[in-house]
Amino acid sequence: MAHTLAEKILAEKCDQKELSPGQFINARVDLVMASELSGVLAIEEFEKIKGARVWDPQKVVFIMDHFTPAKDIKSAEIVKQCREFANQHGIRFYDVGRAGIQHILLPEQGMIVPGDLIAGADSHTCTHGFIGAFGTGIGSTDAAVAMALGELWMKVPESIKFVYHGKPRKWVRGKDLILHTIARIGVEGARYQAMEFTGEALQYLDMSDRFSMANMAIEAGAKAGLFAADDMTRAFIRARGRQDGLYLQSDPDAEYANVYEFDVTEFEPFVAVPFIPENVKPVSQLGDVEIDQAVIGMCTNGNLEDLRAAAEILKGRQIHPRVRAVVIPGSQKVYLDALKEGLIEIFVQANCSVSTPTCGPCLGGHMGVLAAGEKCISTSNRNFRGRMGHVSSELYLANPYVAAASAIAGRIASPEEL
Repeated sequence: MAHTLAEKILAEKCDQKELSPGQFINARVDLVMASELSGVLAIEEFEKIKGARVWDPQKVVFIMDHFTPAKDIKSAEIVKQCREFANQHGIRFYDVGRAGIQHILLPEQGMIVPGDLIAGADSHTCTHGFIGAFGTGIGSTDAAVAMALGELWMKVPESIKFVYHGKPRKWVRGKDLILHTIARIGVEGARYQAMEFTGEALQYLDMSDRFSMANMAIEAGAKAGLFAADDMTRAFIRARGRQDGLYLQSDPDAEYANVYEFDVTEFEPFVAVPFIPENVKPVSQLGDVEIDQAVIGMCTNGNLEDLRAAAEILKGRQIHPRVRAVVIPGSQKVYLDALKEGLIEIFVQANCSVSTPTCGPCLGGHMGVLAAGEKCISTSNRNFRGRMGHVSSELYLANPYVAAASAIAGRIASPEEL
């Protein structure tokens, strides 16, 4: 019987030779992850389990990234509770100044390899499919049980195959491929299914592009977003001190719930306009949309390659006098590497604000919250009403090239317009 990549990974985690979509399994997890927002709730549920102990402290990690540095007393108390729990149980804890946004930090620190099952109490845990791992978001109750048992009860998802043909044009990144894909299938088009990304176009993308695509799989409702691990993946994990992993591929005759094919040669940068990620238009068709703020970085586009892209546009230029621009490296290492390459100097000279790594404005938490009626272009992953601040504010999603060009122009613009 032929199997998809998702089915093969999950079969390895429950010692079964064959799995079928719809089957319920108890799968061994390789890592359980939580932030301060989900972690505090998971702690409450964990402590309800009589006699519970963390099954393997080295395979549980708490990363403080949403409201850190603590924006208020309540945030500080939540982080304190997570810190104390981590100390009590000996689990790995990443605090402000030593951390980064969870989905960038985990692979950066070599905590994930191909074939892993990652259970994260954050919806964007699907990100880790970029490395050939099955990453999936879970609730805080499931996170508590996974911390105690090292297992995750779940249904095997169907898979959808996405095939990308051709060579992308200049200024087109993985962010544009996934925005176009979500526009094609809708925000529920892959509900509880595994999105598998394939095709020769992927050879022209780097690991940060794969990262962005897998990160936004949840915006189509997906259970996971997967790339088969290859030589590019191998080089990536070796650079982070790992040699292991399962390099699995879907069988040629595996069955998919659906197959979509795209010719990317005519793609231009896309922008998701308010108030849903499927509402996507080519940047050339937006017209004169003035902005008040631009945010570059965070998890979806907070890798070093993303900051390089933004710096390429901003170098020698300054942002529009009406615009505020916030640059958020995805981790301390990304921040340090950007410093060494001179990228931070470019951002500061362009009149950008550079933040410590944080999710901050992405969820309307801090470090760039929008006022009533304000418009922002962001490299983040969601543009729901009120996502970054006031309910009457508007949020547009784009790649780093477009976000940087828009900051300069004072309106949503393509780099070709500069």
